[in-house]
Amino acid sequence: MSKKVSTSDCPPSTSGYSSSSSSKPTPGSPSKDVSASSSGPPAPRVPTPYKWVSLNVGGKVFTTTLSTLLNKEPGSMLARMFAQEDAMCPSDKDAEGAYLIDRSSQYFEPILNYLRHGQLIFDGHLSPEGILEEAKFFGIEGLIPQLEELVRQQQPAEDLPLTRRDVISALIKTSQMTELRFQGVNLAGADLRKLDLRHINFKYACLTRCNLSLANLNYCCLERADLSFANLEGAQLLSVKGLCANMEGANLQGCNFEDPTGVRSNLEGVNLKGACLENSNMAGVNLRVANLRNANLMNCNLRAAVLAGADLERCNLSGSDLQEANLRGANFKDAQLELMLTPLHMSQAIR
Repeated sequence: MSKKVSTSDCPPSTSGYSSSSSSKPTPGSPSKDVSASSSGPPAPRVPTPYKWVSLNVGGKVFTTTLSTLLNKEPGSMLARMFAQEDAMCPSDKDAEGAYLIDRSSQYFEPILNYLRHGQLIFDGHLSPEGILEEAKFFGIEGLIPQLEELVRQQQPAEDLPLTRRDVISALIKTSQMTELRFQGVNLAGADLRKLDLRHINFKYACLTRCNLSLANLNYCCLERADLSFANLEGAQLLSVKGLCANMEGANLQGCNFEDPTGVRSNLEGVNLKGACLENSNMAGVNLRVANLRNANLMNCNLRAAVLAGADLERCNLSGSDLQEANLRGANFKDAQLELMLTPLHMSQAIR
């Protein structure tokens, strides 16, 4: 009875030989291993994903797999070092064969753990700044924004960068309310609520999506300023100069434009398309040739306002007061005029 030999103990079968043949092939018999090795230099070896490597970082040895170094951050320095075996040796090796890397071991450990499971976990005694520097050195791009946010949160309030609100508040305080110039300045999205901004020149300034609720904007110059989708609810706007300003979609609910001294706010040519002006006091305001399409002017005080040539298409004027208003040439197509305090045919005053 012949002895059974495992296929792992014998060379691959060739013509004339079977797996049940003797484990020692006849001299001169060809084999696949011999022919492959004699045909030229061997093909470059591709690292197996679970091959283990050791890194000596700052005197401490870390053992991990190639898949850990390659998969999570393929563009990192560690991944480039081991992307192809023997293609780029990261450094010399120590006596045990671990690659030497002259960096801090305590800050490297959280980075290696991040490469293993995708979570940033570190002991409380470690500084996020130290981990951040190591992440930048090793090119772990996915970890950098998270560490930068941690560093920012741990900074004392006095060390944080100034916001736009801080800058404007400081300028107004030091100027003792004298006229300031913010002409052409970009303040998009700034939080300026409840600030005293009287007499400030915002001509051509970008104030889109700013929060100006309850702010004092009396006597300001808003000429051609961009206030689109800004929040000006409850703001004081006495005698403002808003010639051709862009206030599309802005919230002007409950604003006060009426100057008791009789000086008119000038909003000629302003774009108030889709804006909300509900319950605002706009008595005497100059809105000549203004765009008020789809605007909400419910319960507004528009006494003696100038709306000549204004586009009020689909505008909601329900409950508004247009006594002595100048409506010459205004477009009221599809406008809502219910419950008006003054009938439309009685409110026109040609001037």
